[in-house]
Amino acid sequence: MAGTELIEGKRILIVDDEQDILDVLEEILRVCRISKASSFEEAKNLMETEEFDLAVLDIMGVRGYDLLKIAQEKKIPAVMLTAHAFTPDNLVRSIREGAAFYIPKDELGRIPEFLNDVLDARAKGRNPWASWQEKLPSSYFAKRFGAAWQDTDKEFWSTFRASLQARKSAE
Repeated sequence: MAGTELIEGKRILIVDDEQDILDVLEEILRVCRISKASSFEEAKNLMETEEFDLAVLDIMGVRGYDLLKIAQEKKIPAVMLTAHAFTPDNLVRSIREGAAFYIPKDELGRIPEFLNDVLDARAKGRNPWASWQEKLPSSYFAKRFGAAWQDTDKEFWSTFRASLQARKSAE
C-alpha cells in the first residue's frame, strides 16, 4: 500500500457494531495489528487494558462519542467512521470533541491513507484536519449535504478554516 508506511505494524482498535465492517477493516488494514470490538463495553475494556496507536470508532451503535472521550483521556488519536451519522452536525461534533478525522463509510477503501495522514500530522505536530480538507474537500460534502451545508454553523466553519490556515502559515 503506497503512502501508508506509517501505519504498518501499528496497534489499531476498530470499533463497529456491524461484523462485516469489522471484517472489511481488518482486511484493509492487514499491515496493522488489529483489535476489534463490536460494543461500547468491549472497546472500553480494550482501551483500558491495552495500548493503541490509533482507534477507528463508529459513531452509531457503539456510543462512539463516549469512546472518543476515553480515547482522548488515553491519548489515542481517534477517527470517527460513520454511515448513518454522516451529517454536518456530527462532523462539527467530531471536530469539537477532539477526533483526528471523520470518515464516511463509503470511503472505507481509503482508510489506510487517512490513518497514515493522521499519524504523519501527529508526528509533525500538525493538525490532521488540514489533510482531511484536501482528501475530502467541501465539494464532497456539498454533494452529500447540499451546497449550503456549512451555513448552519458559519461561525464554527469560519474559525475552523482560519485556524487551519494560521497553522499552515506557521509551518
